[in-house]
Amino acid sequence: MSQPDGEPRLHARGLTLAYDQRVVATDLGVRIPDNSFTVIVGPNACGKSTLLRALARMLRPRHGAVYLDGALIRSLPSKEVARRLGLLPQTSIAPSGILVSDLVARGRYPHQRLLRQWSRQDEDAVRDALAATHTEDLADRFVDELSGGQRQRVWLAMALAQQTPIMLLDEPTTFLDLAHQIEILDLCADLHEESNRTLVAVLHDLNQACRYATHLVAMKDGRIVAQGDPNEIVTAELVEEVFGISCSVVPDPETATPLVVPAARARRRELRENLATAEQARPQSHAADTDTDDRDAGTDSEAGDRDADTESEAGTDPSGAAASGKAVAVGAG
Repeated sequence: MSQPDGEPRLHARGLTLAYDQRVVATDLGVRIPDNSFTVIVGPNACGKSTLLRALARMLRPRHGAVYLDGALIRSLPSKEVARRLGLLPQTSIAPSGILVSDLVARGRYPHQRLLRQWSRQDEDAVRDALAATHTEDLADRFVDELSGGQRQRVWLAMALAQQTPIMLLDEPTTFLDLAHQIEILDLCADLHEESNRTLVAVLHDLNQACRYATHLVAMKDGRIVAQGDPNEIVTAELVEEVFGISCSVVPDPETATPLVVPAARARRRELRENLATAEQARPQSHAADTDTDDRDAGTDSEAGDRDADTESEAGTDPSGAAASGKAVAVGAG
């Protein structure tokens, strides 16, 4: 639900994010629309995962603040944050020898209290999470035995078991083949549409982001270049600004969402050569202007010599006038 001031449940203002002395992003402001499937995109090392970590309270901003339900997120108790916001990290390491069912059950930790331990509600949440991720048949297997795609679905099941209204997913399709990527993204879309969850994901594939996102955040060099509906903000100009590639943006034949088609290799080479030629022409043009100025100066100098010679011929002291004329010529030169 939106807050009284009109801000969404999760937003940030004026963030400066850093690791030790290395500043990654400055003056970031981001609003995650309620009940949206927001995707953060951008080139490598532009600050996508860093921003997600800050939103999840995993990284404290050097300046600025993250707000959750109208309160500074850093002022909320950890369990309270975990009941409202779930996180699927980029890399997750399961304890050795743990069963899938036990790992998923750990998602219920934020709901445990001193006088309320494991309950039927917790059991139902774990069962529903396994069913939603199609991992019921893996429940009695060890996590160490699973493939990359299976393991990713199990981690997602654990995040689902938290039953939070907001979920943050850091590159959930990493290390997955195309079929498993689509499976995970379809699952995320179903969660968003069927349960009105707010999802925030970091993705590398811009076309997948355009196909699944209802809200897109494009980043470059630690700053947000654009944010909004993919159908409204994804243009060839934006793609070139953010990713540095020439492309065409056409409607996806399946979904009518923006589809980025990079220019062919020969076309990209031609564009690079044209750009290089244009860059080289700039200093040459300046040099040509300088040569013209020098020629003009030379013409003025010659005119000065002729005038001086004329004056010396008309003077009473030819030798002195000649010397004076020579001096003028040297001065003009």
